[in-house]
Amino acid sequence: MKILRLVVFLVVVIMQSCINTTNQQEASPEENVDDVKQIIEAKNAKISNWYAEGQIDSVANHFAPNAIQFPPNMTPLRGRENFKEVWKQNVQIGKWNFSLNTQDVKLSGDLATELGSYTLDFVANEKSPIPSMSDKGNYVVLWEKLDGDWKIVWDAPVSELPLAIPVVDSTATD
Repeated sequence: MKILRLVVFLVVVIMQSCINTTNQQEASPEENVDDVKQIIEAKNAKISNWYAEGQIDSVANHFAPNAIQFPPNMTPLRGRENFKEVWKQNVQIGKWNFSLNTQDVKLSGDLATELGSYTLDFVANEKSPIPSMSDKGNYVVLWEKLDGDWKIVWDAPVSELPLAIPVVDSTATD
């Protein structure tokens, strides 16, 4: 009977030890959600400045090699190199002024999901095939910690503004 009590006691101690270890790991992660939110906000500030300055290589360094950006009314930009190619063309036709506002971050290990809002003011230059414009909306970004640094994996902005559809004058005659 003493041996049975000793075995039960040891099992309880071992189980309690495992539970405490698990709780300690969950309670003290390397980074908490507030730390990651601050990192993301700092990166967003740099990214906004680099878009405005046309420094697309610097922007692209914050994207994972296999990142996907989902620009409104376009096919997705798949991969960092494709992203750079398209955005280097975009900055040739005008200045892109983004304002990014992180509203919430959810954290799960090496993945973070950012929910935010944005405004965009595009100022066309003489080469631009599109006029100057403003946009605003919301976005969801999936970040992943790769080699110790948070990188954008998926970037999905969603405009709140309706598409500008040209009005056809039905009274006009040829």
